[in-house]
Amino acid sequence: MFTGIIEDLGTVIKTSSGGITVVTSLSGVEKGESVSVNGICLTVTDISVHAASVQLSFDVSPESYARTDLGELKKNDRVNIERALMMNGRLGGHLVTGHIDAVGKVVSVSRRSGFEVWEFSHPENLSACIAEKGSIAVDGISLTVAAKKNSSFTAALIPHTLKNTSLSFKKPGSSVNIETDILAKYVESVSGRKGVSLEQLKRAGFL
Repeated sequence: MFTGIIEDLGTVIKTSSGGITVVTSLSGVEKGESVSVNGICLTVTDISVHAASVQLSFDVSPESYARTDLGELKKNDRVNIERALMMNGRLGGHLVTGHIDAVGKVVSVSRRSGFEVWEFSHPENLSACIAEKGSIAVDGISLTVAAKKNSSFTAALIPHTLKNTSLSFKKPGSSVNIETDILAKYVESVSGRKGVSLEQLKRAGFL
């Protein structure tokens, strides 16, 4: 489990059909640990420690390649890195599982005074799990949905987010990994069952 608060901007140094290797400034990562790479939960399979950096290798399954944009990564691409959440720490973003729902695209970037508004596309079947002012993870970054359409949503990005994440290297047309809020998934799943409506969930205090 992660929070969507990016700890480091790593660099891809090797890709293959079976995995990737990234270099990061984070220390203390152990073999077998779960690490979020661009929002995707991966397991560290090998570690190489150097003077000012650490190389982390990850095996990537065909399923992960099929459901994410990992297959598009190439040497020198920048990626968002976050270690798993420690339950005795602050939850600065929202609960992120690292299990990607779909690959979307950057639709547009609109610059405003002091921030930028980004629009991201997604498959229409995710719309039920996306709510205005709700949480969503884009490439592992915890964002707040500003507005939504059937197949896209917008989010306001402050300069700190742009400076410290891989979004600063993306542009309209770039792929992004999207994970909707886990609570929204469960509400949508339960509301789809026979005999349970959204109105009943509201009366019960779930909405």
